[in-house]
Formats: sequence, C-alpha cells, structure tokens
Amino acid sequence: MRIAVISDVHGNLPALEAVLADIKGRGADFTVNLGDCVTSPLWPTETFEALQSLALPTVRGNHDRWIEELPDDKLSPAGRFARNALASEQRRALHSLPSRIDVGDGILACHGTPDDDSTYLLEELLDDGRFVPARRDVLETRLESAAGARVVLCGHSHRQAVIHGPSECLILNPGSVGCPVFADIPVAPNLEYRSPHARYATLTKKGERWQVELLALEYDWASASERALANNRPEWAQALSLGYVK
Repeated sequence: MRIAVISDVHGNLPALEAVLADIKGRGADFTVNLGDCVTSPLWPTETFEALQSLALPTVRGNHDRWIEELPDDKLSPAGRFARNALASEQRRALHSLPSRIDVGDGILACHGTPDDDSTYLLEELLDDGRFVPARRDVLETRLESAAGARVVLCGHSHRQAVIHGPSECLILNPGSVGCPVFADIPVAPNLEYRSPHARYATLTKKGERWQVELLALEYDWASASERALANNRPEWAQALSLGYVK
C-alpha cells in the first residue's frame, strides 16, 4: 500500500498541480491532506475548488479554522485575503473538516499535534523565533492522546521530517506543498534558509514496516511570486521565489 501525504497547500495552485501530477506518475492508493488549504494572497478560491473536486481525506488546519472563527483584526493579511475571496459556504466547509483522522492500519493524521492544530509536533519555537527539534519528553507529552498509533502524520511547521518516536511510532511531516515559509510571515526572517520547492511525501508499506520518501519538486514558482506581488504582498513573493525572507 502506498499513501501520498500532502499538507499546507496555502492556496498555491501551481504547486498543488505539480504535486498532484507527480503523485499520479508515481502511483498511490490514496492521498491524505493535512490541512491549511487556502490561506494566502494567491489562489484561495481556485485551490479550494480543486481540492473539493478531489474529495481527499482532509484534516482541518489552524488556518482552515481561523478563517471562519477569528475577527478580521485577529487574522493575518493572508487570512483576510482568503476570507474575502471565499464564499461563506466554502469557509464553513473548511471549518467543518475533522481535527484528526484515523486513516486505518494504525495511522493517525493531524495538522499540528493530535490535540492542538496550532502547536508544532516535532519542533519547539524559541523566543528568538528559531526552531529546534522537540525534546523527547515534550514529544511524548504531545503524543499522549495518540497512544496505539503506529504512524502519526503531521504538518503545520512546513518542515519535512521523519522521526522514530515514542513506542516505535513513526512520525512524518511531508513539508508544505505551497508555502516554504509561513502564512504568518513576521516569524519568517528568523528561520533557517529553506527552498521554494513544492514538498510532499509518500508512505509505502513493506511487509510490517513503512518506507518514507520525502519529495521536493520544481514548479513554476515565478508565477506564484508574481501573483503575490500583484496582490501587494512582496514578502510572500520573496518567500515563494527564494524559500526565505531576507
């Protein structure tokens, strides 16, 4: 069995199209989406419609929740752009997505941690904005409600990672399809260098074990950068074209 895992599309339609084409070429039994589908100054409506047509098992991300729950003054500019672009029923559809999904075969899918879509599972964010790997005791606490899961799929940090965690649990973050940095850009200048590639992962069962491939694809990120500039978001344009914000 092979599962494709995508996350954090953030309204980047050309990146999503590149990833979906690659998945089709490699073959997968099904694809799981770990949320944060549309928030961006890019193509929120078109991306929503593309994902809706696929009807993938999809977890609700923090931005999928915030787009319906938060007042305008609490949303990031990218969040306000997406809110204004979507119809009310589209926003409600995002908000009604499940916070976690039992994929089957011992696989649990969530966005952040199994209990909190706004907390990073595999990282700790320091006061200066830098990421460090989560300490073992922190990771164990974050996974307490996932007892029994053999594989945990998570997104949110936009960082690809494979971890052999507590109780021999495999933890996979596929990285971000469409946003190499963050939808909340202010933290971005403190992050490490990244790259503009569209990222996802495959999870393939080999006997009783799982094999992971972490994939980074070239796509037309110049068009995504130009779209951000056209919508008056130069910091997004820079992140999309370089993979970091200066």
